[in-house]
Amino acid sequence: MAITLPVHHRTAIVRGHEIHYREAGPADAPALLLLHGFPTSSHMFRDLIPLLADRYHLIAPDHLGFGRSAAPSAKEFDYTFAELASLTAEFTETIGLGRFALYIQDYGSPIGLRLALAHPERVTAIVSQNGNAYDEGLGADAWAPVLAMIADRTPATEEPVRGIRSLDGIRWQYETGVPAEYRDLLSPDAWHHDAALMARDGQDDIQLDLIGDYGSNFALYPAFQEYFRTSRVPLLAVWGEGDEVFVPAGARAFRRDLPDAEIHLLPTGHFALETHAPAIAGLIGDFLERTVGPAV
Repeated sequence: MAITLPVHHRTAIVRGHEIHYREAGPADAPALLLLHGFPTSSHMFRDLIPLLADRYHLIAPDHLGFGRSAAPSAKEFDYTFAELASLTAEFTETIGLGRFALYIQDYGSPIGLRLALAHPERVTAIVSQNGNAYDEGLGADAWAPVLAMIADRTPATEEPVRGIRSLDGIRWQYETGVPAEYRDLLSPDAWHHDAALMARDGQDDIQLDLIGDYGSNFALYPAFQEYFRTSRVPLLAVWGEGDEVFVPAGARAFRRDLPDAEIHLLPTGHFALETHAPAIAGLIGDFLERTVGPAV
């Protein structure tokens, strides 16, 4: 019978800010740092963590401004991806996490890859679940309003982007690209949870600042790709093939710089864990066993 280990909900103080994180698994097991995307939090890993915690040490923080972490106003904190990546690196040092594999999804991708650029010796492997690092991974229709705002941030270009964090906008991210046979695996609790946290005071400015800064990640794509080529970091791409935000071409592109990258396209959407957590856990367990050493 499988052993289910408890998931701990903890808080670390980083630069005076509370960072909430979920932690499970043996402290001496190979570590996996799980970095969530927009508009969610470590809540997106609620099904995955118990499936791996018997073998691995899992840590899933909520980024500053997200989930249960502190959300200082946009006047108090500079919400850029450079700052979130730096804060994440400091978080790992605060909790004593030395070397780790990365699980990157959506916003977690540029945050994690910036961390890898700064500290390549600390990253043992990468699992990318709809975590993009290539121009061809950008879905044209989904990105059109965002790119317009990045190019020229005005009240007029901000307005369409605001809808992305509405209940309907968030639900679209969960449902789009999920085939009919998997739709009833989607829990409405997920998008209602995210929408409630995105509706808090101050989130409008926080999220617009981050979306406005996303262009800085595009500028780093060549550096990310050079990191792949020089480090030869083991990489597993587990991608919801119906994702219209980060399309499957972004998964296939990893092989251009990492010929041994393992690519798996699953019949689901942007939030693949909502429908395929057991399958993804199986792929991750096999991948880490072969690349970072045996689990406990």
